[in-house]
Parts: sequence; C-alpha cells; structure tokens
Amino acid sequence: MKGWTAIYYREILILRKRFFRQLASMSVMPLLYMIAFGYGIGESVTVDGVTYMNFMIPGLLAMNSMVQGFGIAAEINIARFYWRVFEEFQAAPIRHIAYVTGEVLFGITRAVMGALIIIILSWLFGVRFSYNGYFWLALILNAFLFASLAVCLAMVVKSHADQALLVNFVITPMGFLGGTFFPLERMPLIIKEVLSYLPITHAAIAIRQALFGYGPALFSYGVLLVLGIICFVIAVWCVDRARE
Repeated sequence: MKGWTAIYYREILILRKRFFRQLASMSVMPLLYMIAFGYGIGESVTVDGVTYMNFMIPGLLAMNSMVQGFGIAAEINIARFYWRVFEEFQAAPIRHIAYVTGEVLFGITRAVMGALIIIILSWLFGVRFSYNGYFWLALILNAFLFASLAVCLAMVVKSHADQALLVNFVITPMGFLGGTFFPLERMPLIIKEVLSYLPITHAAIAIRQALFGYGPALFSYGVLLVLGIICFVIAVWCVDRARE
C-alpha cells in the first residue's frame, strides 16, 4: 500500500505548478451562482424558512464536492491517452488498490479545496454557518464516492471525448436535480422517488442538515459510505482489467 503516497504526491506536484489557476477555475462557478441566484433571487425568496442564499450554499457545497471529486477522471484520462503515464504505473511495482487510493485521496483533496473556496465566498456574501464535523464527514464521503466512480469510468472510457459525454449526461444533470438548488418536496411524487436514489441527493441532505444544526442524517451518511465502498472496490477491479 505504500505506493499510494507516490501516486498522491505526483498529483500534488502537478497541482502545485498550477495552483493559482486551479483556484481561479474552482472559484468561477460558485461565484456566478452566488451572484446570479443569491443576489438575483436570494433576498426575495425563502425556502424552508431560510433565504434562498442560505438554502443554496449547502447544495452548492454538495455539487462542488461531487464535481471536484469526479474531476480527477479527466486528469487520469490525459495521463492514459496522451502522456502514457498510466502505462508506467502498470509497469511499476504498485498494487492496484494503492493506485486507486492515491487518486481518490487527490479527488478528496480537490473537493476540500473547492469547499474552502465556497466557504470563503459565502462569508464575503454575509452567509454564516457552523462548519462542524458532520459537515466535513458528509463532504468527504461525497468526494470519496465520486472520486472512486471517476477512477472506474476513467478506466472504462476509450477516449477523452467519451469522458466529456459522461460529464454532460450524468454528472451535470445529477448536480442540478439532486436537491441542490430546490427542495425535492416540490417535485411530482414519481420524480421525487427517482431523485431520492441519487447519491448527490443524500449528500445535499446530509450537508444541509449539518449546516442548519439539525443533527446528522444517519441514513444519508450510510448511503454515501456504502456506495463509496462499492465504487472503490469496482475501481480497483477496473484498474486490474485495464492492465489486460
């Protein structure tokens, strides 16, 4: 398992070289949402007894941790298809579980960075929350799940273009429909039932309840943990299959 440190360290070195560009890139989407939705309708609309801005920030944190965790898939594909770095990992004495662990930890690191940016921006916009341990647990579990899923899909796709299709048809719709920007209770019953099975829905529930001080959403934490472990195990298997 010691090989995971080499994988993680490589990703951190790459991140360090483009750190400020990465921070700027991570800041654009949250800033636009806060300006467009927070200022645009945030003061005049209340949802579940709070302003829309306060309702939106937890959903934005859930969506951003999903996007940043899953974002490692693009980096893995570039390493596979253009730099041929993955072939070097295959030749090195690094176990598959160590490779997946290193990549997933980097996905979690990206998610935490993205969350810190949103926390700072929300503070500048006058939104205050108690970022307790339950919040960080939900965020990390969500990032763990989608980073593991990213490794799975990065091993399956045949080109970088295929990865973009997955983002457009899976990640983006999930981010908007998983209770991140609106309460699911307002949806028709059948659609609500379908959306309740999305992992991002449980991430939004867990993060929102933690930030609002409602106590831990234990069922949602359990769903994220179980799905994360399943995706991690499948990721290890996919990396093994990619060797063949």
